[in-house]
Amino acid sequence: MNARTFITLFLCTALTMLQSCKSGQSNDIVAENFNFAAQQLQYAIDLTTEAISKDTRDSARRASRPLVSPRTLEKDGSLKVVTAHDWTSGFFPGELWFMYEMTNDPAWEERARKFTEPLQVLRYHTGTHDLGFMMYNSFGNGLRLTGDQEYREILLDAARSLATRYKPGAKIIRSWDHNGDKWQCPVIIDNMMNLELLFWAFRESNDSTFYQIAVNHANSTIKNHFRPDYGTYHVVDYDTITGEVLNRHTHQGYAHESTWSRGEAWALYGFTLMYRETGDQLYLDQANHIADFIFSHPRLPDDLIPYWDFDAPEIPDEPRDVSAAAIIASALYELSGYNVEDAGLYRQWADTILENLTSSYRAAPGADGGFLLLHSTGAKSLNSEIDVPLVYADYYFLEALLRKSKIEHNQPLF
Repeated sequence: MNARTFITLFLCTALTMLQSCKSGQSNDIVAENFNFAAQQLQYAIDLTTEAISKDTRDSARRASRPLVSPRTLEKDGSLKVVTAHDWTSGFFPGELWFMYEMTNDPAWEERARKFTEPLQVLRYHTGTHDLGFMMYNSFGNGLRLTGDQEYREILLDAARSLATRYKPGAKIIRSWDHNGDKWQCPVIIDNMMNLELLFWAFRESNDSTFYQIAVNHANSTIKNHFRPDYGTYHVVDYDTITGEVLNRHTHQGYAHESTWSRGEAWALYGFTLMYRETGDQLYLDQANHIADFIFSHPRLPDDLIPYWDFDAPEIPDEPRDVSAAAIIASALYELSGYNVEDAGLYRQWADTILENLTSSYRAAPGADGGFLLLHSTGAKSLNSEIDVPLVYADYYFLEALLRKSKIEHNQPLF
């Protein structure tokens, strides 16, 4: 009996025994975390507003690229606030939209609009692949919850800007423009997350170009980003004319042949949304295989919060990556709606992650910069953001909690 079969049988028994009390416990964990988030996010707003008012950059820089939202804590414990052009800028307004979704309190809508508005300068920005993170998590959630048609137009412009990065010869969307001495046309596994904006634009505009770009990129990713065991490469470098793979590297993981945990999380989430948007069994199979890789991996800790890289050399004395765990949990709740056979198992894994994040990885109330979760790792390989709170961990934590609540109340996720 392999590990996954054993876990499945064990959890099926456990789920039956726990069914009578599960609902009350689930409601408690969602409500309690959103109550906690309400306090923390208000504190974060206060700290961010103060940091913006004390911005010491020169006046021209402040005017051209003002600070807009928090990203993490600096090494001295101060809040790191970033401009709209930082790839993480859309997560904090997204969290505020989630608060509005959960509470229906107009005060949260007002706060969300305030922190979303500065990002509209990105609508014509073609210098990044991260417009999905930046714009769909902010304006996209706002449109979904309010129907604001101005947000719709901004998002369509952003989708058109993202589409300019498509390379038809290689059938991929270019990720970075930096490190030209190392890569000709790098594509990172993270880029799967930005396809959601293109699918939305296809539905809104009926322009099939958006759909085809997203599908082509996903198919190229399946072909070139995965090893036989469904572990992922972080960076694949392409010849833009022929589509030939020039290199398979890492940038934020431990080694070229290691599996960076957050990259694997992006892959799980990305191919789950690909199935949602296309109904193609290829993508559902891929998502299931990725889930199998994660949860059958011998170096996944018992609490299901991954180390920053599955192959990091000093495990168990390596930093965790809470952001990867939150992304995985959110993806699993959605994936459970598509894979009937493993639905209970996927939800139990996601529930376990949320329970452990809540009990062992949460920030102190009224402290830690107003972040919700501690112990994320941005890029240990670059000596950057090691064992810190990260705004995107908090975003996917709240999204996972919302999805859990919707499933348990028989509400649609979308």
